[in-house]
Amino acid sequence: MILADCASTGGALFAVEIRMQPGGGPPVMHRHDPGEIYFVRRGEFTFYLDDGEDGVRRVTAGPGDVVPMAGRTPHTVRNESAAEAVAFVVHAPGAPMENFSRGVAALEDPTMEKALAVAAENGIELLGPVPA
Repeated sequence: MILADCASTGGALFAVEIRMQPGGGPPVMHRHDPGEIYFVRRGEFTFYLDDGEDGVRRVTAGPGDVVPMAGRTPHTVRNESAAEAVAFVVHAPGAPMENFSRGVAALEDPTMEKALAVAAENGIELLGPVPA
């Protein structure tokens, strides 16, 4: 659910409520210019954050937890629990993520390949599988 779009924030922010089913989340590590901040409202999200020389850090966040990510941070987020997870998410600047979200929602006959093409069109760089 879109809570604030670029039109209402002068392009500064894109704020959404996301609902992720068990097992859900982006299929690969990725990065993009916008920074993100997640406020977990219900359930549990697992974040994989690339810390550079220290490798990938796994962070599990539950209700009330806040997880900020600077732009260009390689990451992914998953729902590894058995229940739906809900978070309030803000992207800044908003346009790349808003355009990606709207582009994927508008796909006719959506496939993973089409969604990945929309990601590339919006500056979302795919980096490969989550390291073990």
